[in-house]
Amino acid sequence: CSITSFLVQDIFGGEVRGILRKGGTYHCFNVVGDIEFDLTSEQFGDEKLDYTVYEVQSREEHFSDTDKYNRYLLLKEKLLQYTNREN
Repeated sequence: CSITSFLVQDIFGGEVRGILRKGGTYHCFNVVGDIEFDLTSEQFGDEKLDYTVYEVQSREEHFSDTDKYNRYLLLKEKLLQYTNREN
């Protein structure tokens, strides 16, 4: 979810926010202007997520995991190729 959320932020700006989950990890979603949206919420099935309790997420923290950062770069590259855009 963080990789998707930071890619969305690259395109639309706004904030990446995170809902603290059991186990101490965050589920990330986006806020652009006054619109909240979550492109990866389907992973939780019918579970109701509380978007009112969140923390703003940072790229530095999430991408300190080299594997996660490399997956972000790969998906970003594929997205740019798909849309015929350049960096």
